[in-house]
Amino acid sequence: MQPADSLATAQNALLEDQPVEKTLSIWELMTSGGIGGQLIMISLGLLFFFALYLYFERLMAINAASKIDVNFMNNIKMNILNGKLDAAKMLCAQTNSPVARLTEKGISRIGKPLEDINTAIENAGKLEIYKLEKNVSMLATISGAGPMIGFLGTVIGMILAFHKMASGGGQIEVGALAEGIYTAMTTTVAGLVVGIISFMGYNHLVVKTDKVVHQMEANATDFLDLLNEPS
Repeated sequence: MQPADSLATAQNALLEDQPVEKTLSIWELMTSGGIGGQLIMISLGLLFFFALYLYFERLMAINAASKIDVNFMNNIKMNILNGKLDAAKMLCAQTNSPVARLTEKGISRIGKPLEDINTAIENAGKLEIYKLEKNVSMLATISGAGPMIGFLGTVIGMILAFHKMASGGGQIEVGALAEGIYTAMTTTVAGLVVGIISFMGYNHLVVKTDKVVHQMEANATDFLDLLNEPS
């Protein structure tokens, strides 16, 4: 055998002895945790898509509630000063917004004491706020439940890993133990992702809701000031 052939054979043997690096896709990492890990990941996936649905549904509803014609209150004021209460009510009915509904409630009470009008507007405002905040609190619940479910998956994975270590005695393979650990940690990551996104979405909706509530209060004040103006 030639020396060159011997050198090539030795190099090939060394290459064969080297461990082959195995790559793991995200999908394989998410589904390689056994029945327990898969159930946790499915639960977190359902929570994630439910949180997205809640966020975008409420976002569209709040955005629609915040839209109002800049000349709305001016038209209401002109109709009231001219004694055209029916026209003012019709304008409110044609405008689909919390501000218009509060204004319509106030117009329907014109002629009664100002305190009664203010109370009617406040009660209608509470109802409108309830409609705006509908299901928003569920996002806050998901933001707390997501990480907890992820931690539950981690604990289950660690229990299984230590059980494998105990049952294997001194023959436990480090690779098998490490696989159980990093699979368990994926549930923590998934839970934190669900929690963070839900928490950010919840706070964003709260800020936008507060802006609509402020808009309602400002227009209600303008309406009551209009009734207080001398004839």
